[in-house]
Amino acid sequence: MNSFRRSIILAIAFGAALASIGSGTARAQSTATAPPPAAQAAPATTADSKIPAYHAAPPAGPLPETIDPKLFADPETQNIYALAAKEKAVLYQQPCYCRCDKEVGHKSLLDCYVDYHAAHCILCKKEAAFAYSETQAGKTAEAIRKEIMDGKWKTVKLEDYDTVLPAK
Repeated sequence: MNSFRRSIILAIAFGAALASIGSGTARAQSTATAPPPAAQAAPATTADSKIPAYHAAPPAGPLPETIDPKLFADPETQNIYALAAKEKAVLYQQPCYCRCDKEVGHKSLLDCYVDYHAAHCILCKKEAAFAYSETQAGKTAEAIRKEIMDGKWKTVKLEDYDTVLPAK
């Protein structure tokens, strides 16, 4: 009977440990940092559920800071977080096709860079690099959004960001 009781206790402890690991993983995915200020407009919603959340208009107030690129070890992530920091208002107006709006409640592509989500997401990186290059080419946030919705971000080669970019 003592052996049976010990087995039950071990099974309960093991189950509790697994539950704790699972909730830690869920918390890591949400990558909690300060959400965008409440003064910002609500994300655009469309009848087409294939289009992720985004803001159709420029921000009404200050935007949250992106994560400091120096916190990342790899040059690709450093470079893309640095580009995102330069174009926060543009990223605020873009959808993110990794569907983090559904998974972690993001309201636009900018949210991926306000937390650590984009550090682990190839789609977020490609979309931000695409948005940055199109902004540098003089395109508006609305024009970039149309191109992102058309999938043009898929042509971005992330290996182009694997070495430290010169500061501008």
